Amino acid sequence: MTGPVPSSSAGAPAVAEQPDAPAWMRVRAVTWGALVGLVLVLLGAWAGRADLAVIGAPVVVWAVWCWTARPVGDLRVEVVTDATTTPGELSTSVRVAAPDGTAAVALGVRRGNRTHARALVAVRGGVRDVPFVVRTVRTGPQTVAEVDALGLGVGAASVSEAADPAGGEALVLPGVRPLAALPLPPRLRGLSGGHESRRPGEGGGLRDVHPYTPGDRLRRIDWRVTARRSPQLRELYVRREHALAEAVVMLVVDSRDEVGPDPRTWGGWMRPRGADPTSLDLARTAASSLAQAYLDQGDRVGLDDLGALRRPLPPGGGRRQLDRIRNALALTRPEGDPVRRTRAPQLPSGALVLVFSTFLDDQAAHAAAQWRAAGHRVVAVDVLPTVREHLLDRRELLALRFVRLARTDRLAALEDADVEIVTWRDEPQVALAGLARRAQRRAGAGAR
Repeated sequence: MTGPVPSSSAGAPAVAEQPDAPAWMRVRAVTWGALVGLVLVLLGAWAGRADLAVIGAPVVVWAVWCWTARPVGDLRVEVVTDATTTPGELSTSVRVAAPDGTAAVALGVRRGNRTHARALVAVRGGVRDVPFVVRTVRTGPQTVAEVDALGLGVGAASVSEAADPAGGEALVLPGVRPLAALPLPPRLRGLSGGHESRRPGEGGGLRDVHPYTPGDRLRRIDWRVTARRSPQLRELYVRREHALAEAVVMLVVDSRDEVGPDPRTWGGWMRPRGADPTSLDLARTAASSLAQAYLDQGDRVGLDDLGALRRPLPPGGGRRQLDRIRNALALTRPEGDPVRRTRAPQLPSGALVLVFSTFLDDQAAHAAAQWRAAGHRVVAVDVLPTVREHLLDRRELLALRFVRLARTDRLAALEDADVEIVTWRDEPQVALAGLARRAQRRAGAGAR
């Protein structure tokens, strides 16, 4: 049983609690059948027609047996899901607990007001788990599925009241996509890492050849240079290398809006379709992919949110930092009215700033320009989905044209402020590799 139902955040199974046992009602067809059978029996006895009595008696016996076998008790349904998962096919199950005498349970799996799958499950008094698969492209806290249930007695002679809908919640973590070359900040920091700095040290490429000084290691003596420059060995020369350093990367997500491919949903009165990834889904995936790529190279990555006034996640490294970032991204969503900031948040000095936004207004662009003016290298990642226009009328197309013109001017102003632009919906790995090669031509910058 499959259905493309989106998935949400708390993760614990939601149980349909029913304080009062539902009444099992007789089906009208059985009652009318019993009445007809009784009439045939009485008519056969009065008229001396044994054939009529033979026809009506089994119907009466069957109806009485069904009524005596009517279940007593309540029907319970719960949706069992994983607390956290990733987009794709989510394995879920419906646990049905039925009283004795229940022959079957009719299940309906729905998303919102739309039912995606129906099934009639045989339950012979007990508990049964019914597995099903939910397909979703969304991330973040979601309702995996809502299940409606209706119990059927023996011979379908009785029907229970509809059980309270049971819903399953899960936190869908953003996925990651492989990335190759990545841009780096102009200045590297730290005493260890995966990139060459301009300081002398160990682990990097050749920096220069220098006369031996106290503290230099003997194994670094370059005997060829020494023999050429000082044949009498009056002075020794050593090879000095660049030190390895790390980059500090800050991911800044603009969670103030969440728009889908259909511009008619941008006003907020109409929700995007469940099968369409929104701009926030793209931002979560992009930030997770970049976080994993930088952390795999030994860099330090932090996270901030332009749409919430809360303490940012400070830069850190390792697998646990990636788990923190993915979990924080999954919980990021629009909260109430958009936050208006008077100035951009303060970030660590020398950090590479990656801003994930749709740039439908000026706030994210203004913050990016401020960070660039402060000396940071800033990359604006455009996460607006590919817009569908075939369902728009003339007035909506005209409004979309004005929005696009303003957005194009905003992105052009960012480029004039030396903010680099990457569009995530196209080929982000190609654009990021181009920024990495561009960094190699800058003094003091590195790339991998």
